[in-house]
Amino acid sequence: MQNYESIELIVRESRRDVQKKARRNLMLAAATGQTLDTADLAKARGMVVRERENSIFSDAWPLLAAVFVLIGLAAGRNPTWLALGIVLLLIIGVSYVWKNLSLLGVTYERSFDRTRVFPGETITMTLTVGNHKPLPLTWLQFQDELPIVPGEQDEIARLASEMAGKHVYQNTFSLHGREKTQRHTTLVFSRRGYYKLGPVTYRSGDIFTLFTRDRQHQYIDTLVVYPQIWPLSELGLPAKEPFGDMRVRRSLFTDPIKTQGIRDYQPQDRFRDVHWKATARRGHLQTKVYDPSVGMTMAVFLNVATFAKHWMGFNPDLLERAISVAASIVNFGVQQKWAVGVYANGTVPNSDQPIRILPGRSPEQINHLLEGLAVVTEFATGSIEKMILRESPSLPWAATVVLVTAVVTDEIMITLLRLKEAGRRVVLISLAEDAPPTFGDILTYHVPISAPAFQTDQRSRTVTEAALSAIPVPKPVALDPVALDTETAATL
Repeated sequence: MQNYESIELIVRESRRDVQKKARRNLMLAAATGQTLDTADLAKARGMVVRERENSIFSDAWPLLAAVFVLIGLAAGRNPTWLALGIVLLLIIGVSYVWKNLSLLGVTYERSFDRTRVFPGETITMTLTVGNHKPLPLTWLQFQDELPIVPGEQDEIARLASEMAGKHVYQNTFSLHGREKTQRHTTLVFSRRGYYKLGPVTYRSGDIFTLFTRDRQHQYIDTLVVYPQIWPLSELGLPAKEPFGDMRVRRSLFTDPIKTQGIRDYQPQDRFRDVHWKATARRGHLQTKVYDPSVGMTMAVFLNVATFAKHWMGFNPDLLERAISVAASIVNFGVQQKWAVGVYANGTVPNSDQPIRILPGRSPEQINHLLEGLAVVTEFATGSIEKMILRESPSLPWAATVVLVTAVVTDEIMITLLRLKEAGRRVVLISLAEDAPPTFGDILTYHVPISAPAFQTDQRSRTVTEAALSAIPVPKPVALDPVALDTETAATL
């Protein structure tokens, strides 16, 4: 019986030897001033996964050519037999050399007009193929593994790719020496997710198609499709103050960076807030007055479990709706200039770590939040109530905890009540079939399957425009330079 472990070790050692040989060839070419071979570059970087040769050539052909030559010589140097044998030998020699040079200097590149889109939006993929050697190629074929079928393919190919979970996108070219060409295709993703493109297989050969050479490159690109975003009104949530009245909350906190003015010192004022220059000028203690903080911190928790126990399986449609609701809330919070973070008990692909994006107000925060929701999988690392209890102590005390869940259990309600009793602002958004029970003064919303957002398949506007339309845009205010100078002088 064969030892499969030893066979695997032999394969790995052979690949390592190939990389070492390619590196030696590159060092030798660089030392002698020769042109670097692109095939050696790919092998040295480990991009060449597999290389093989296919051929209709038979070992009997050289023998047959020699027989033709011998017959011609024996027949008194018969030109017909001699020519037949010599031509056959010439074809074999030219084809063999052509095959060895066919994939030398061949490049294949993908480029995209954008790599982050929403469902239903179009991505234009440009394929750039080059032959960077004087030798022309009568045929050059690429087989690229794509997650979906490009837009120009027929329905049969589309159905086959859905069954297989992937699609082999094949292109054939004919290139002159040192020629470069491009082709364009469109990709449309109907569902959010993290998609990989590649690897790609190069295939070419000689002009007589006697020899065929294949080479597979681990050339991987990634595309991210954000979750669907809806206006809060289409989800059944109030578009104005969906998480309660913030006026009292805003008046309790001030921004120490923005000074509004000064006033007389009061016993409850902090000593570090004393304005010493104004105190020296007026003769008695003066305290700085800060602008009230208009910022808000919101932590959105997403429960990927769609059943009472996260290990009981999941409902894919219900999970996608929950992710879409969480993305809509995140988008609303960012547009309101809030510090928004996302926590989910689901994992990223090929990982066992949950999604954890801390609240922030950076310009790139919305991209990080939507990417985290785009890649989250249905595999739950644990219960959402344990995650909330674990992450809530690290959140600012004034932060609002928003839970989006497709199932409401007793454990979840007990956890939310504990947070509420501790003084936290808590909001529950349920996608369950039945409306969740009301406990205490926890702000609760029910987003059923009959919500307008889930009943609309075709939209005249893009999802981004639809989401932004529900957010009020303040009107520009004209500034008076004279008034500004007066106010500035009054504060000094």
